[in-house]
Amino acid sequence: MGGQGSEEMRVRKAIIPSAGFGTRFLPATKAQPKEMIAVIDKPLIQYTVEEAAAAGLNQIAIITSRGKASIEDHFDRAPELEAFLREKGKLDLLEQVRRISELAKFSFIRQPEMLGLGHAILMGEEFAAGEPVAALTPDDIYDCPVPCIKQLVEAFLELRATVVVLGRVDEEGTRKYGIVKVKKQLSERVFEISDMLEKPGPERAFSDLGILGRYVFTPQIFAAIRRTPADSRGEIQITDAIRTLLDSQPVYGYLFEGKRYDCGNKLGFLEGTVALALKHPEFGRPVREIILSLTGGE
Repeated sequence: MGGQGSEEMRVRKAIIPSAGFGTRFLPATKAQPKEMIAVIDKPLIQYTVEEAAAAGLNQIAIITSRGKASIEDHFDRAPELEAFLREKGKLDLLEQVRRISELAKFSFIRQPEMLGLGHAILMGEEFAAGEPVAALTPDDIYDCPVPCIKQLVEAFLELRATVVVLGRVDEEGTRKYGIVKVKKQLSERVFEISDMLEKPGPERAFSDLGILGRYVFTPQIFAAIRRTPADSRGEIQITDAIRTLLDSQPVYGYLFEGKRYDCGNKLGFLEGTVALALKHPEFGRPVREIILSLTGGE
């Protein structure tokens, strides 16, 4: 990587895997994708797309599956709706609706079988076309002073190597996330990684540093995924693929600055909804009053 020019090192593409069944949200996800469940006034996946766009990632591939056409529709133009809003003079809403399709240039790639996050990212190999590429899971909403993926992109441009987002996790977190082994701490937020395990549990965890759904990869990640065997469930885990990548090049972790809400489970989804509602310019005050009234002011 060290010999590549700055143009080759630009990160402008992002992959957002969105092909899962969303079983943790049943029955809400029986007839709609989990990624389209609204958090306040936007579907969950829009937060991730906006994060990527704010980091200058202007080409986005969303990995979908059967039954997820509403995701494509959401990021497409809606001429009839736009005409209706214009006719009714609802220009603020018209601007919001039009802006969605202008966030980035979108590609939609169908994953025929759900064979793990690693396999979903592999579906974006042709889209990446030999360039570095970011990957963002839409289960996570990051509320950061600098967009989380931008923090990783900036680290990637400095380190010229794959960077994964890190966050401190508790014992339960070691059962939910990939956990890294640190080779060397380079700064307050940057760690060189020597190993990692997917969901090891507290007994086998190397540290309290978990990988939390944001990545910026060198192009070699796709060859590493292809060399990575499936796990006992028949899935290719991206954590295992990054371990394979470690055999040939360094990998770094970046301890992000900000707040993350794990909206991939119901309680985290509720936490994220309430936290973002409290910060919302229109709803913040009334939501706070509702909470106080329900809790007796405690």
